[in-house]
Amino acid sequence: MRDRAAPIAIFAAFVLVPFLPWGGAYNLAVALMARAAVFGLAALSLDFILGVGGMVSFGHAAFFVIGAYATTILDANHIDGAAPVFATAAIASAFFALVTGAVALRTRGVNFIMITLAFAQMVYFAAGSLADYGGDDGYTLAARTTLLGRSVYYWMCLAILLTAYLLCRRVVASRFGRVLRAIKQNRRRVQALGFDAWMYQLVAYVIAATLCGLAGVLLANSAEFVSPAYGAWQRSGDLLIMVILGGAGSLHGAVVGSIAVVLLEEVLGRFTEHWRLIYGPLLILSVLYVRGGLAAMSAGRPGYLGRDF
Repeated sequence: MRDRAAPIAIFAAFVLVPFLPWGGAYNLAVALMARAAVFGLAALSLDFILGVGGMVSFGHAAFFVIGAYATTILDANHIDGAAPVFATAAIASAFFALVTGAVALRTRGVNFIMITLAFAQMVYFAAGSLADYGGDDGYTLAARTTLLGRSVYYWMCLAILLTAYLLCRRVVASRFGRVLRAIKQNRRRVQALGFDAWMYQLVAYVIAATLCGLAGVLLANSAEFVSPAYGAWQRSGDLLIMVILGGAGSLHGAVVGSIAVVLLEEVLGRFTEHWRLIYGPLLILSVLYVRGGLAAMSAGRPGYLGRDF
């Protein structure tokens, strides 16, 4: 029950935010939580392959860009229906993950990290070269995707995040998820039992990419603007921070981490333009002294405070 209480409380907080008396800060509060939901979806997809499958990807933001530019290209061709936009983003992200993952997953460890980073940089520079869609300057959407108007955007973000979370939970609890976790623990033993570890990891990689592509659509609609910067390596680093800070492998920890990072950036940014000088040490302290990340703390597990060294 303790493990279930934490995710229930997290999503209940998302639901309650629009109904709380924020006063003049209402729009800011809702916008911040919508942003946390978008990045929570991307971080959740990364946690699915990192925390569960043991695949440390440093190029996950590539799928952010693919989803965002799928929205851009369709917008430029006067297609703004939610169904074609989300479907295109999902298919494009899944296809790119299938092709690149088939290559990257032939390696492990540092080599896998560097290959995913290389593919992400290819997407980043390719997006910057699209002169018809703003190039390095980015592209402003003519209108938000249909059904993602300002009145329903927040609820759309929350609905997709909740659906993705329940889907990942179901997959992790299935036979497929058990094999994936076993691969993380001992790949050779799993292969000796007759399972194709490469295929299991590739399927998980494609699922994660599809979810992150949907997050790219939501991010594009958030500011009605798309930029190649969405795919910079720093963005992949931000997603890794959210997963590790929240607690890798817990799934809901990625959502907690995204909320913490978004709120920290907003609060610290109001105090000083050099907010990262404060942000960095806080992250280091949390990683060193909070075992299991913020997810363990939110669940109230005994022994979550202490040094991991």
